[in-house]
Amino acid sequence: MIFDSLRALVLRTRSYRSYDQSRPAEEDLLLSLVDTARFSASAGNLQPLRYRLCTAKDEVEGMTTLTKWAAYLTDITLPPDGHHPTAYIVICHDTDVSPVSPMSMVDVGIAAEAIALGATEAGYGSCMIGSFDKSGVSAFLSIPKNLTPVLVMALGTPDESVLISAVNHGDTKYFRDDAGLHFVPKRELEDVIVN
Repeated sequence: MIFDSLRALVLRTRSYRSYDQSRPAEEDLLLSLVDTARFSASAGNLQPLRYRLCTAKDEVEGMTTLTKWAAYLTDITLPPDGHHPTAYIVICHDTDVSPVSPMSMVDVGIAAEAIALGATEAGYGSCMIGSFDKSGVSAFLSIPKNLTPVLVMALGTPDESVLISAVNHGDTKYFRDDAGLHFVPKRELEDVIVN
């Protein structure tokens, strides 16, 4: 393939839910990730996204309490105690620029993937979190009212293995085996091509 390095990066970019807290993600990394994401495509080139960076320990721990992780894994608590992320990026939509819309959510996805890929390339891991207390995050981080939090990204040095597996009987739910390995089923190419 002519884009083997991009494919390899995408395959390495997984959602991590356990981190090595002794190796923090520094603010310079987050600034570089957002600086890269800001060049991403934007519907109508409106560029309504704003980013709240969290690297201070009290903010990171507070954010962890405002997020919900791995809904399919009801028998374990993630992230585990002592293995929390070391940074967060809260992606917000500036309603002074435009109203939140389905197209602006496409902007969020594009920017979040750029951040996730960049984090992986830099030796870190991330997790996109859509299940979080939006009003709680706004209040906790003193986010201005015109900025609507739409996605939270956890970042840090992953200390777990996440493996891609085949979809079994149509079940795409991620799972963990008895050894704690995290598996993410992905559909086959022929299953996603429409003829």
